[in-house]
Amino acid sequence: MTKQTMSSDYYETLGVSRDASPEQIKKAYRQLAMKLHPDVASEPDAGDRFKKIAEAYEVLSDSSKRDIYDRGGDPLGGGMGGGGFNGGFGAAGGFDFTNLVDAMFGQQASRGPRSRVRRGQDALVRLDLELAEAAFGTTKPLRVDTAVLCPRCNGSGAQEGSQPVKCATCHGQGDVTHVQRSFIGDIRTTQPCPTCRGYGTVIPNPCTECSGDGRVRSNRTINVKIPPGVNTGNRIHLSSHGEVGPGGGPAGDLYVELNVHEHEIFKRNGDDLEMVVRIPMTAAALGTEVDVQTLEADLEDADEDETTVRLAVPAGTQSGTRIAVDGKGVPRLRAGGRGQLGVTLLVQTPVRINDEQRELLRQLAELREETRPEGTVQRHSKGVFGRLRDAFAGQ
Repeated sequence: MTKQTMSSDYYETLGVSRDASPEQIKKAYRQLAMKLHPDVASEPDAGDRFKKIAEAYEVLSDSSKRDIYDRGGDPLGGGMGGGGFNGGFGAAGGFDFTNLVDAMFGQQASRGPRSRVRRGQDALVRLDLELAEAAFGTTKPLRVDTAVLCPRCNGSGAQEGSQPVKCATCHGQGDVTHVQRSFIGDIRTTQPCPTCRGYGTVIPNPCTECSGDGRVRSNRTINVKIPPGVNTGNRIHLSSHGEVGPGGGPAGDLYVELNVHEHEIFKRNGDDLEMVVRIPMTAAALGTEVDVQTLEADLEDADEDETTVRLAVPAGTQSGTRIAVDGKGVPRLRAGGRGQLGVTLLVQTPVRINDEQRELLRQLAELREETRPEGTVQRHSKGVFGRLRDAFAGQ
């Protein structure tokens, strides 16, 4: 038989050139199959046209059949003679619908038994930290509820002395094929075996501890090392500390998301720490020195000289003045070094004074010619107002 005696030109049927690649042939068939499949097409001749493109794809997608066809031979062994295409769907007289799905969606369907052993899922847990713990680093115990290896069967899923046996339904293949007759021929669809769920084997005597899963739920405690400088939202990745997989498979990963509590004295701003210190009006006017607490005071093993820093307050300091102390902020997570400790001074005006103090203040006002002062509007920078707003909000 020559090409001229065949029912049609397969290349023309699929709309591809004679030197088309396997990928181009598959793409052309996929597009035509989605358009002409009898279940979706409305044209009255869709069934016949679908048979033709299926026949063309069967030949051109098989390198050996395509080679016979290109040399003028009959790639289907006479199946295209007077009797036609053997029902139009291959030499076996049926059409494997799974092949159509593969071609239409560009992927191979799952074939053969699947393994009972699979990797476990990753897990996400949250861990609360105090500000000092986040700043200087620590090691925290973390209790997690997760899947662990079954201690009775050691992950096999079977009772001691028992083992999985070949599934009688699928004969160890993991999937079963159903044949449905239609006007376009026999349509075969392949699905995972309902008896063994695609594993190809069944466990006749499952482990009583894990019911054949190879793992059980358990609470366990792990120690999480917290590096210095972390902040809320940072995650720590612990490889292979997640859930053990089915069948005793390798464990997934554990992600620990950190949440840092607010501090009663310090407010964190990136790598800087901010605090507010109130000083009397007279100290602000005359100048003074004050000892302010550092974050190291929250550490049990901190040296005493690290827990405070002496701050020089220059004479005439105004309320809202910020004095920065370098190297007393939060350690930088990756860059090294530490941020600043920013001390915002809030000048307090005395509320309750006795007669003697009132007289002294009156004399001071007279000496400064401030007995009847006029208010002066002063333009401040946005930063000063921001520091004052934060200071008063902390009262």
